[in-house]
Amino acid sequence: MIEFIRIMSVFAIPGFIVFVLGYGHIKKVNVYDTFIEGAKEGLSTVIRIFPYMVAMFVAIGIFRSSGAMEILVKLISPLTGLIGIPGEILPLAFMRPISGIASLGVLGELYRTYGPDSFIGRLASTVMGSTETIFYTLSIYFGAVGIKKMRYTLWGSLLADLAGLLASVIICTIVFGRGN
Repeated sequence: MIEFIRIMSVFAIPGFIVFVLGYGHIKKVNVYDTFIEGAKEGLSTVIRIFPYMVAMFVAIGIFRSSGAMEILVKLISPLTGLIGIPGEILPLAFMRPISGIASLGVLGELYRTYGPDSFIGRLASTVMGSTETIFYTLSIYFGAVGIKKMRYTLWGSLLADLAGLLASVIICTIVFGRGN
């Protein structure tokens, strides 16, 4: 089975490319021209969303460098500890909605400190898979189409992230226990 997966992973991307070109040929689509048109549209989208990306990265830098995250963790960890959320996970829980890259950095630090096979490491991995980069995603996608008011989207997304965090804690506690 492992050998089959290895072979499939080698041929997956080239196979997909051949499939797209073949399907385009069968449907009589000029694949090259369609690709160029999509690239032009993608470039104009990048130019439109660039200011939103810069603002997001500056805000992340300020949040991390100022020590605000550490202060927030110290203030909230006694409350989250009461409901079973380990304080060690809080930097990841705060950073994940803001930036995928920054949350990967926090995840790496948790792995170095506690190990990937520890309860904290497993919980952090589950949190990464159960939550989303809300602010980044909303700023990019809403900025790309010019939507300025996020209204209930932001609150619904934050609630979904909280549900992902709580579900991660519950599931990891049931499956792995808190012993290691």
